[in-house]
Amino acid sequence: MNKISVKVSLFFLLLSIVGCQSAYYSAMEKVGKHKRDILIDRVESATDSQEAAKEEFKNALEQFSALVNFDGGELQQQYEISNDHYHTSKVAAEDVTARIDSIEAVAEALFNEWHSELEQFTNQSLKRQSQSRYNETQNRYTSVIESMRNAEKRMQPILDALKDNMLYLKHNLNARAIGELKTEYKLIEQDVERLINEMNSSINKSQTFIKSLKNP
Repeated sequence: MNKISVKVSLFFLLLSIVGCQSAYYSAMEKVGKHKRDILIDRVESATDSQEAAKEEFKNALEQFSALVNFDGGELQQQYEISNDHYHTSKVAAEDVTARIDSIEAVAEALFNEWHSELEQFTNQSLKRQSQSRYNETQNRYTSVIESMRNAEKRMQPILDALKDNMLYLKHNLNARAIGELKTEYKLIEQDVERLINEMNSSINKSQTFIKSLKNP
């Protein structure tokens, strides 16, 4: 997906978030799509977004490696490719954040509704079962969203480092300046490895959570 397509997608996603949520959920329920279904869809979308971001950051790291190990050829071209990868990674990170925000929005609505409906039970046995299911689902959700946010937090320091290096090279594009960034590359490499591990953990938790929602 190119940068324009991603930004258009983000725009419409944000519209659904900032719009009248209750009206949106009511309209979706009328066509048979309830908050639980929307939550499943959004967790799946966030998982896909994390997978895409993971690849973008890996690609940005590989290109930065090619840049700092530059050995002949067109240096300006290598810089521009690296800079493009930085911007693409930035857009991917923004998409991840928007997806997580959208999950939190529907989850809040779902759990508020569920909690209020617990008080409507007259059958105490069914109420206890629903309460137990509510607690279990909320605990799993909390674990998933915390994992997503932890992975999300690891993206910004990498983006900051890539941006700093691109800015430095913009006005110092020569072999000596390139050589000075090899230490920077090692630090970014370590951060990307940690990011990938965090994202893999988050993705695994999300997939387990989705299964639990689909098969209560």
